[in-house]
Amino acid sequence: MSRTAFYERLAESLREIEADGLWKAERIIVSPQRGEIEVEQNGVRRSVLNLCANNYLGLADNPEIMAAAQEAIDSHGFGMASVRFICGTQDLHRQLERLIAEWLGTDDAITFAACFDANGAVFEPLLGPEDAIVSDSLNHASIIDGIRLCKAARHRFATGDLGDLEAKVTEARAAGARTILIVTDGVFSMDGVTADVAGICEIADRHGCLVMVDDCHASGFIGPEGRGTPALQGVADRVDIVTSTLGKALGGGMGGFVAARSEIVDLLRQRARPYLFSNAVAPPLLAGAIKAIELARAGDHLRDRISANAAHFRSAMGAAGFTLAGQGHPIIPVMLGDAVLAAEFARRLLDRDVYVTAFSFPVVPRDTARIRTQMSAAHSTDQLDRAIEAFIAVGRELEVVA
Repeated sequence: MSRTAFYERLAESLREIEADGLWKAERIIVSPQRGEIEVEQNGVRRSVLNLCANNYLGLADNPEIMAAAQEAIDSHGFGMASVRFICGTQDLHRQLERLIAEWLGTDDAITFAACFDANGAVFEPLLGPEDAIVSDSLNHASIIDGIRLCKAARHRFATGDLGDLEAKVTEARAAGARTILIVTDGVFSMDGVTADVAGICEIADRHGCLVMVDDCHASGFIGPEGRGTPALQGVADRVDIVTSTLGKALGGGMGGFVAARSEIVDLLRQRARPYLFSNAVAPPLLAGAIKAIELARAGDHLRDRISANAAHFRSAMGAAGFTLAGQGHPIIPVMLGDAVLAAEFARRLLDRDVYVTAFSFPVVPRDTARIRTQMSAAHSTDQLDRAIEAFIAVGRELEVVA
């Protein structure tokens, strides 16, 4: 194929994406991340309600976190310009890692540029062709990609189906697997559903398996002290590996981590490719995350607020006739089905000063397009009521609700 034909093929693919209503446009935000933000369209700034950020505790513009980050720039510089084992490890790295471990009740922790990198790093060094991974069918893309890099046998179980999980574990054991690792999201981000981690641990205990939980959409605001889904379900001491992010509830910056027993963390420091070949997390992000964890641990008032906001929004939207997914979580998907409809719904909401994003294939399965709303402790009840009114108005315009 010629170079010209290659670019023509790409152009055709882009046209198809747009025609199918799957185009993901990026809108320009000109303010800090918060419950109400400023966007710029055609050179005009305006204020809109933000219902689609992962800013669960409302800490993305917290003055204490920003001050900690600024102080770290002054004391430790802007960036490391190196990977950790060459000359990229500062005292702040180890301070944060020890704090994460103490918070989650593990031996140690190791930080990465993002949780995508953490999930991409964890499987290949720990498991080989003699082993097996049993992964939830709705696990995050980073888990799927990480598993693809590993030579272990792969099995998938249906989300929420512990019977299917046990069948897959039994199948892996019968095939002679040396080590079996069960992997699940703590909260499934597109659906707002929490995994039955306790039930998974019961099966793991019966069959001698390890358990890994990606807790990105729980760390900081789910469970006691925000310690996540394992702590919420009383099984933190039975989960072998927790991966999570510093870029959502914990200040909204960047960075991810793996928390586990020291043998796991030590081997990842020696063999995990995203750790060995990527820059160390920058000092201001480290200091901000340290402060964010401190605030999250003491943040029962923030957790109470986000729970109240989620209950209020879900109740009102359900009463208005919208089809909602999820349960008991600040992620509340408004299910629309058709990708073109979802995109148009989001566009009209922005016209009414409500900022949301339409999710469609390949982020979610075909014909399950939705607007994923996310509550924040930064939202007031009045703001949510304004958003609900806008949803109802657009829903009537597009004949989604009566």
